[in-house]
Amino acid sequence: MPGLGPGHEGFLTPMADIEGRIAALPLWSGPVQLAPLSGGISNQSFTATDRSGKYVVRVTRDFPFHHVFRDREVMSARAAHAAGFAPEVVHAEPGLMISRFVEGKVLDVDDVRADIPRIAHFLRRFHETMAPQLSGAAFMFWVFHVNRDYVRQLRETGAANDADLAHWLRINDELEAAQLPLPIVVGHHDLLPANLIDDGSRLWLIDYEYAGLGTAMFDLANLSSNSGFSEAQSDTLLRAYFGLPPSIDQRRSHAAMEAASLLREALWSLVSIPHLDRPGVDYAAYAEVNFARLELVLADYHTRFGTP
Repeated sequence: MPGLGPGHEGFLTPMADIEGRIAALPLWSGPVQLAPLSGGISNQSFTATDRSGKYVVRVTRDFPFHHVFRDREVMSARAAHAAGFAPEVVHAEPGLMISRFVEGKVLDVDDVRADIPRIAHFLRRFHETMAPQLSGAAFMFWVFHVNRDYVRQLRETGAANDADLAHWLRINDELEAAQLPLPIVVGHHDLLPANLIDDGSRLWLIDYEYAGLGTAMFDLANLSSNSGFSEAQSDTLLRAYFGLPPSIDQRRSHAAMEAASLLREALWSLVSIPHLDRPGVDYAAYAEVNFARLELVLADYHTRFGTP
């Protein structure tokens, strides 16, 4: 979805300290030119250019409150490169990850809506081929567990009242009950349009902070929710991914997962308030935007599929 989203955290690290540390790395071929990398509200990032080419440098740290651990991100990004979906990670150390730069068009909402079957087939290949490339301890992503843990954190910090917490858990349980049993795959779990790049001949997928084992339905719903798909566009996505017209159970599962994705986005924002401080970002206001979207999506879901 447009704007701030999961995985889009910021840092308040002195610029000179970071640039000096990056420039001192021994991997560069000759002098390196650094420039801030714009686009979205994300981890502090730079482009780095030396005689060998152009790279992306991400300044990172763990976010246990968001279940983000950078060793998992590096593992997933390297697996995605080996499977042919992501640029090569050329260097990783605590606090830094450096990947080759991909020249191409960063997709926006309109691009995603205009190319649904192609992106669906790309995600199907991703889900089918990533697992053999993983090494090390795998990470299970289940949005309903994430949402419950966010509620737990908010309860422990007193950041929300008991009535709201109970309401969010009831919604979460209802949406989880609508899910179909699907094979476990490696999912990306942060399918903002800007995490897809088209180089003119193929698609690339970047940013693996939330990648891990799960089911395909979250990636499909996260993609459609972030790009504001209509019901017809969601049907196109499901048909292209599964190869058949979607059943009523698939439509229900997908619509419920879209709502779960929005609930996660809103709770993510509330949990971020005491932990993250990015100039110009109002996490509380962003949470309200997503709670408002969630109400609309839930109303449509109940109109289409009834209430339990």
